[in-house]
Amino acid sequence: MKLWGGRFAAGPSELFDRFSRSLHFDRKLIQADVRGSKAFANALLRMGILNDDEHRHIFAALQRIEAESREEAFYAGATDEDVHTLVIRKLHEYAGAAAEKIHTGRSRNEQVSLDTRLWLREEIDATRHQVASLIEALLNLGERYPDAVIPGFTHLRRAQAVLWPHYLLAYVDMLERDWQRLTEARARANVMPLGSGALAGSGFPIDREQIARELEFEATTTNSMDVSGDRDFVLDFLYAASTIALHLSRMAEDWILYSSDEFGWLELSDPVTSGSSLMPQKKNPDSLELIRGKTGRVFGSFSALYVLMKGLPMTYNRDMQEDKEQLFDAAETVQLSLAMATEVARGATLRPLVSEEAAAEGWLVATDLAEALAREGFPFHSAHKLVGRLVLHSVETGKKPGDWTAESLAAFAPEFRPEHAALLDPREGMKTREAKGGTGPSAVRAALANARARLAAMRERTPIH
Repeated sequence: MKLWGGRFAAGPSELFDRFSRSLHFDRKLIQADVRGSKAFANALLRMGILNDDEHRHIFAALQRIEAESREEAFYAGATDEDVHTLVIRKLHEYAGAAAEKIHTGRSRNEQVSLDTRLWLREEIDATRHQVASLIEALLNLGERYPDAVIPGFTHLRRAQAVLWPHYLLAYVDMLERDWQRLTEARARANVMPLGSGALAGSGFPIDREQIARELEFEATTTNSMDVSGDRDFVLDFLYAASTIALHLSRMAEDWILYSSDEFGWLELSDPVTSGSSLMPQKKNPDSLELIRGKTGRVFGSFSALYVLMKGLPMTYNRDMQEDKEQLFDAAETVQLSLAMATEVARGATLRPLVSEEAAAEGWLVATDLAEALAREGFPFHSAHKLVGRLVLHSVETGKKPGDWTAESLAAFAPEFRPEHAALLDPREGMKTREAKGGTGPSAVRAALANARARLAAMRERTPIH
């Protein structure tokens, strides 16, 4: 059935009907559509549009649709234009003539906005839960090796030594910002649009605030034209999803490298790796590569909707039907990627002896030596040059930091004092980096404890459906 047609002498062509149909993807919104229709039926009862008997029949039919729609058989043979017409058709089947009144004062434009917001709220909550689960897995992995030293990199070259949990806390901070972005996107989606009509507002005395309370919205929209033409709230989520995917992709790249034979200080568990059909020795990081690869899909969804909306005149245009597939795919892809990253983190094993050796042999202590001289009053630029000469000499002669002694340092340059030799051990230099946010042991312990507290607060603020 169609929700329109009286003005037309002929129906749509078979091609146009097929081209414009969206039930195959927007059926994901059916639970939201039924929930919104229940709230609207209640509003019609309060306005006197429905009598008690009609309301009872409609409500019972919606309850039946809600239950049956969870089974695939419900959709067998359905040729409806979209999820909204499917629900209306079933409502006619189950409630009879009373169903004719359900669309009184309601436009499909506002109905689409409502359904999408209801659906997206739950998806955002599910995504926030998964972000928190990954944060927890990373904190557990950091606390498993609290004193492990690894190289930190700039330009993919060994730069300075850091503690393993300090490195993981960098991703924890990124993910926490992702959680905050999701929370902000939820707040903008959590505004009730019913009562806006097609674009000019409702012609009936609908109690919008009461509907908002029933559907657990924090507020009602303030402009009916904005409701009809708005997809900002979807773009907000897609941006947040894209940034999550970006962070996961960067972490995946790190771990692909660190678990390779060339680095060799991270081991991925068997359940998240695969072998080769030809080479028996291979253990491939496919889970991480897929996380990295799926990032492009999420970016594409954001870009597609962004471009789709850029030239649309006010208010509703059918182009906006194309937002659903982008939204649905991005939400599913990000949630799967977060779940996969969490499983990878739970099974990962650090080889601290290998990572510490990598940190010890690569002159990652050079900055520590220069800063020690600077703390004693030596101009830093001069200290930088002096330590640079020490590194150059060591590279040319094949010496590692551990090959130098207090005596040989003093012989190289009188500015080096016996106590400077201790800084040739990366662990000693890290002890000077106790400023908040640094990799000093005390600073990292405090940061881990603080991250645990923030994680607990995230858990408390995320509804469980």
